[in-house]
Formats: sequence, C-alpha cells, structure tokens
Amino acid sequence: MLPPFSLVIPAFNEAERIGQSLQTAFAYLQIASPGSEVIVVNDGSTDATCEIVCEVFAGQDAITARLLEHSPNRGKGAAVREGLLAATTPIGLFSDADFSTPIDEAPKLVEPIAEGELDVAFGSRALDRTLIGHHQPWRREQGGRVYNLIVRVATGLPFWDTQCGFKAFRLDVFRPVLNRAKTDGFGFDVELLYLAQKANLRLREIPVRWNHFEGSKMRLVRDTANMLQEIATLRWRSG
Repeated sequence: MLPPFSLVIPAFNEAERIGQSLQTAFAYLQIASPGSEVIVVNDGSTDATCEIVCEVFAGQDAITARLLEHSPNRGKGAAVREGLLAATTPIGLFSDADFSTPIDEAPKLVEPIAEGELDVAFGSRALDRTLIGHHQPWRREQGGRVYNLIVRVATGLPFWDTQCGFKAFRLDVFRPVLNRAKTDGFGFDVELLYLAQKANLRLREIPVRWNHFEGSKMRLVRDTANMLQEIATLRWRSG
C-alpha cells in the first residue's frame, strides 16, 4: 500500500483523454493508495475539459478530488506549481494528462521519498529505452536528446531526461523551490530541478515505462525555442 500522495494533473484542452485518465487514476488509487487526492488544474481550456472533469469527479466519492481553474491559459509550469502548492499530503506527484507514464509507475517515485531516501524523484525515458513502448516521431525524439544535452551543458544538471512529465516531490522541503520558480512554459521542469539542486535537495532520475500518444500541446520548433530562452533566463537570474 502506497502512502497518501497528491496526484496533480495540468490540463489544457484535454477533453479527448482527461476522462479516461481520471477513471484510470481513481481505479488505481482506490486500491493502491486510498488516502491520496487528485488535483486537476484546468489551464484555461477552451474545450469541454472542465465539464468532463466535473462529470468524472461527480461519479466517484472514494478519492478526494479538486478542480482548480486558470483563466486565461497561463502555461503548464504555472498549472503544475499551483497544483503542487495546493496539495494537502506530504508527497506531490505531477503527471501529464495522457498518462504517457502509466500511473502504476508511481511507486518508483513515491516510495523512495516516503522512505526518506529522496526529496525529488523523477521519471526518465533516457536511462532505459527498452521501457519505451511507442516512441515519439524520430524528429521529436532527436530534438529532445539535443535539448537535454544543451540543458546539461548550460545548467550543470547531470540528468539525461528533464522533460518526462512524471515527477514527485517531498513537499515540506520543496515548497520554497516552488515559491521561487518563475517559468510558466514547458521549460519549467528544468527550473524546478535546477533550483532543487542548488537548494541541496536529494534528487534521483528513475527509469519508467513510457508511451507516446498523439495530441501533445507542444509545438516542436516554437516551443523548443521558447524553452531554450527560458534556460538562458534561468542562468541569468541565478548569476
């Protein structure tokens, strides 16, 4: 049985898949960690995301569930921060809405934090690529590798995959990091890990199962350029 944790799901125009993801999450948590909570942060969606989330929430009462609203859209980083700051359990785990990393991989991240070994545990696609089921298109996958190499050089972070949307935190020591973070876009992962390392928190990159699903909100050229700018800004702010 897993200790209680807060599952934070940022959602922007996720009407096509958020319902199934939430049903999967509730079914898993009822068995594996019934004291947990689910927090969905609706980041200014213009589709039926809000209505679907409310419908699924209304159909179950075994797991505590909350919906937080952003209007207009503020960015994935802002949504994740708000969800983690609203968490009421000692451990927060955020996941992409498509569950590209299956929710039953949660013990890999939650257990070492609960056992006092780590402060930050985050999923990685790079450490064991045999765990990847359905790969991203070749261009996107290679772009991700180049981006992570740039991150390593620019920030000194020793990790091979900063962008996997499956990360867990010991919230009592991580909240100061959340309060200092400023990146609202897709580069927020790098900022959180960078600030956590500078705060001498205990971090570990952990291989997880992962599958690519169509429907990513990230646009390769534009958003990668923005992420690189966010890294430059992060370095400038940190001196």
